[in-house]
Amino acid sequence: MKKFELLAASAFTLLLATPVMAQDAPAAQDTQIAQDSDEIVVTATKRETTLLDTPIAVSVTNSETIQRAQIRDLIDLQTVVPSLRVSQLQSSANTNFIIRGFGNGANNAGIEPSVGVFIDGVYRSRSAAQIADLPNLERVEVLRGPQSTLFGKNASAGIISIVTARPKFEFGGNIEASYGNYNAIVVKGNVTGPLSDTVAFSLGGNYNTRDGYVRDVALNKDVNNRNRYGVRGQLLFEPSSDFSIRLIGDYDRIDENCCAVVNVINGPTGAIIGALGGNLDRANPFSYRVYNNVLSSNKIDNYGGSGEINYNLSDGLSLTSITSYRKVKALTDQDSDFTSLDILQRNSQNLNIGTFTQEFRVASDFDGPINFLAGGFFFDERIRQANAIQYGTAGRPYADQLIRAASGGALNAVTLENTFGALEGAPTRYQNTFFGRGQGLNENYRLHDRSFSLFGTIDFEVTDKFTLTGGLNYTDDRKNFSTNVISTDVFSGINLDAPQYAPFRNTLLFQGGLAQQVGTLLGLGRSATAAEIGAFAGANPAGYAAVAAGVQAFATANQNNPAANPLAGLRALQFLPPFMNLPNSVEPGRTQDDNLSYTLRAAYKFNRNLNAYVTYATGFKASSVNLSRDSRPSAADLARLRTAGLAVVNLGSGSRFAGPEKASVYEVGVKGSFDSFAFNIAGFKQYILGFQSNVFTGTGFSLLNAPKESVTGIEFDTSITPVKALNFTFALTYLDPKYDSFANGGAIGPATAGGGLTVIPTNLTGTRPAGIPEFAISAGVNFTQPLSDDITLLMHADYDHSSSVRIAEGAVGLEREINLVNLSAGIRMTNGLELSVWGRNVTNDRYLSTIFSSVAQAGSISGYPSMPRTYGVTGRFNF
Repeated sequence: MKKFELLAASAFTLLLATPVMAQDAPAAQDTQIAQDSDEIVVTATKRETTLLDTPIAVSVTNSETIQRAQIRDLIDLQTVVPSLRVSQLQSSANTNFIIRGFGNGANNAGIEPSVGVFIDGVYRSRSAAQIADLPNLERVEVLRGPQSTLFGKNASAGIISIVTARPKFEFGGNIEASYGNYNAIVVKGNVTGPLSDTVAFSLGGNYNTRDGYVRDVALNKDVNNRNRYGVRGQLLFEPSSDFSIRLIGDYDRIDENCCAVVNVINGPTGAIIGALGGNLDRANPFSYRVYNNVLSSNKIDNYGGSGEINYNLSDGLSLTSITSYRKVKALTDQDSDFTSLDILQRNSQNLNIGTFTQEFRVASDFDGPINFLAGGFFFDERIRQANAIQYGTAGRPYADQLIRAASGGALNAVTLENTFGALEGAPTRYQNTFFGRGQGLNENYRLHDRSFSLFGTIDFEVTDKFTLTGGLNYTDDRKNFSTNVISTDVFSGINLDAPQYAPFRNTLLFQGGLAQQVGTLLGLGRSATAAEIGAFAGANPAGYAAVAAGVQAFATANQNNPAANPLAGLRALQFLPPFMNLPNSVEPGRTQDDNLSYTLRAAYKFNRNLNAYVTYATGFKASSVNLSRDSRPSAADLARLRTAGLAVVNLGSGSRFAGPEKASVYEVGVKGSFDSFAFNIAGFKQYILGFQSNVFTGTGFSLLNAPKESVTGIEFDTSITPVKALNFTFALTYLDPKYDSFANGGAIGPATAGGGLTVIPTNLTGTRPAGIPEFAISAGVNFTQPLSDDITLLMHADYDHSSSVRIAEGAVGLEREINLVNLSAGIRMTNGLELSVWGRNVTNDRYLSTIFSSVAQAGSISGYPSMPRTYGVTGRFNF
């Protein structure tokens, strides 16, 4: 509360003091867009309004800022929007968006996003992060807080709206080329002009390549490179000012080696990997050196088309229709053990997504006190996903060492194969089969998602200064999904509790119990060795006989007791067990959600410079389906499957899907725009019921609902232009989040044996969610000074800070603090030529964006390191 009050008082003092010194200064030109909020047009609310008159928390970044700051993609955008956090996950197309601390990963194709991404009004359900590769970018709008009233599902945390320039009826365009360190080459251009008096076109393209900034020492190759290109064409048919048709078609291609994973904590398996001849850069995450036996590849095709029709009726009504179809094809492969030892020879994914959307809306622009917007949205998406994960040549020797470690040297792979085979009456059945090369999982998933929503808002101008707004959105979302997953992992198909293995369990119980009892009698503080047991038996035969009889009685009584099974420690090595496919007679493989979201808002315009608003809004995110090998039936469904005799071997409970999220926010905000000063401030309390938590466990994803998560926060941004040539920007976000209820969460904690860390079940109720910084700050300065009639000097600097925060739940000591400084300087000539030099992360700040439990390496932690310093030169010509 003290921090909250101090922050509020400081912001209020600044609001009172700054206009006095700012109002007499002349307005700036070519500066950060935020200072002219009474002139900025915002369209993400599906109406054209100025930023000042938009009564929601929204950040707008224009093309000028994006060019000067060399923002290449949505990951870079967070440096100028402090409430937005973006991280890239295991492939070039997997990007995680978080607004106000809410959001979750796109690393699983069945996970619904919490932040909706729109490009020219078209919803991108699965977004590759490459906004700067869009030719002729006009602006990016980030709407913070639940936006489901206008956008339906998947807007429970906010919206990112990317707007590109429409074709023009005047010939023009631009071409830009950059060269930077790591041999980075970026070329992009756009041309536009008329085809007739009523038809205009634009055509753009981009090419982006760069060497990798991570070195794979084992393969002698660069990793985390860039290799992508794209083309985009538009046609605009505008026979009158009241009617237009805009057609857009685009295609882009990615072919990259991404994304490098480093070792953060080297657990007990590290020594085993080294003993078998493998390597990894142990606990040295910022060496930018990795060891793999195959490159991680990404081949991604993303293409589609859209058509937007706008028609203004003569009676103050306008009609809009937006139709789109998009396709994503992604083929990825990865060395998922992230070592040079061939433990896993393949972890591939072939993902195919087809998405059709249709939106229709009508909006009024009456002279009277009441105006409205109403419409509908239809969404149809089909996902086909094929995965394969297989053991490599070192899978068997690596697992053999883990078996020896888990059993104290008493067991090994050959012993288990021979014993299990003999007890089944087929001594050679399992010989040389456990953890064999090529064994694993072949996975096929299908998901069909169909939803529609009906929405509407009404604005009632009580007076010319006071406006009340109400909005409703009804969304119906239905998913059907199926799996066809086959396990060929022989050891994972062994039921360690099977009755035929009772003699083996009896022997192990007797041997272990006898060693423990004799060790206790001898005061050793440990289990006795075979030699010590023999000596004890020789010295005290009667005592030994009594101990042995008692231990044997216990072993016989518990040889079929799963709780006392001495083989239980080997279950952790059954990495890829048989999969319970669905639909089946118990699990239908479908979800059905519907929701009514609403918004209530009061806005008051004090004068042409100052607005205030109060909002209560709700949001909705549909159920997410776990399209991974960790998809398991619920405890109740598992019981029914077992009763019906349908459960496969070694089937445990989990989740097939996470239920819907429902968000709500109380928000109050003030916006001001003066001659050379502008500000926005908002305070809010936001809740999410049923927050969808998606945690990587080391072999798959655990998808759960946190019953309740909340965040209290303040957002403040301002722009000041003390003199014509100079503009300062500053934005701050304060967040105080909490898991109000999350008893069945997962967190990184001590491994059960051998040291290191792993993911363990944890009650997270009352704790602060990981990854959400208390403070996020973005500050910038732009200097624009004519040097002559023909040349203007352009200088830019920005600073992005996130306070120290725990990276993952329970990861004590693993924290992230971000301090990024970006600089650029250049000249602009009246003939259209611009030249600049630039640097991003010039102080070479280093941090881990994400960490997770290492694959099949209990006790070890892996992570994704940040991008190092980059710099270069850019030339741009506008014509």
